[in-house]
Amino acid sequence: MYLDTTDGAPLPEARPGQYLSLRVATGDAAPTVRSYSLSAATGAGAYRISVKREPHGQVSGHLHAHLRPGDLVDVASPRGTFVLEQGTGPVALVSAGIGATPVLAMLHRLAAVRDPRPVWWIHTARDRAHHAFADEAHALVAQLPHGHEHICYTAAGEPAPRPDAPHIRQGRMTARSLADMGLPLNADAYLCGPPAFMDDLGRYLREHGLSAERIHTEAFSALPAINPDVTPTAPVRPHQPPGPTGTGPLVTFARSGITTPWSPTRASPLELAEVCDIPTRWSCRTGVCHTCVTPLVSGDVTYAPEPLEPPGSGTVLACCSRPTTEVVLDLCPRACRS
Repeated sequence: MYLDTTDGAPLPEARPGQYLSLRVATGDAAPTVRSYSLSAATGAGAYRISVKREPHGQVSGHLHAHLRPGDLVDVASPRGTFVLEQGTGPVALVSAGIGATPVLAMLHRLAAVRDPRPVWWIHTARDRAHHAFADEAHALVAQLPHGHEHICYTAAGEPAPRPDAPHIRQGRMTARSLADMGLPLNADAYLCGPPAFMDDLGRYLREHGLSAERIHTEAFSALPAINPDVTPTAPVRPHQPPGPTGTGPLVTFARSGITTPWSPTRASPLELAEVCDIPTRWSCRTGVCHTCVTPLVSGDVTYAPEPLEPPGSGTVLACCSRPTTEVVLDLCPRACRS
């Protein structure tokens, strides 16, 4: 699906890997917000999203069955921190199923400039019939000076790979098959797919020798999230943040008894709470899901980016706000949230 402005105004620039949030009215129900990854570079002057039609998906079904060229859709500016970074080192784009969409946008960007970096496109699908973007991705990899393509089909009984398609293999990805691909240890890996897939592939990549900071992940399935991708550990008593003391207004986390000056090096009060080991709740980190909504006892904040919907009166979004005065936040630990 391609989206453009009605007045011909330039679209806000999107970084490869980001997503769009759409507000869609389906029938008499209140408008619903859904987020979809951009699946191509935006150089053509339009956004492209690729929406899988789910059997009972209210919004995906509406988009497939009722949306027509010329219809108007409310769309927020591109968001998300799962983005292709600048660099000169090798890149691994690893996905499963419809998790291909954000890394496909990264592949588009790399192919558009014939990026000289070695690039590995690694994708897992059930079979050829369920292999989304198969021909498109194959053509993009072929445009790269140093492109490598590896496809795994997991369904039993799939025909053996054809001689003219040596990049396709039967079976699930394993640590050994990943090692056989020759992925360098200094590669930056971008993973998107079901949580179990990312857990397994993340572990395989670490066992292969990639450092944790080189492995970037994006979950696309709708799961209840408190701290995504964070392994539960023994609780730690909240404390002052490490490093130099900030010079900004005081930030107080009322329930944890921590007061500390704000530092502009922090992205948000959520990040400040994390480095103080104050229990937090979050999911999107970009002002879309409102998982991090927090009572504001006193003070004022500004937002960057602006949230998709403003929080309720007397509350703030901890993930994308910044204090402009002294603030007191009633950040509630996980245990007291229902």
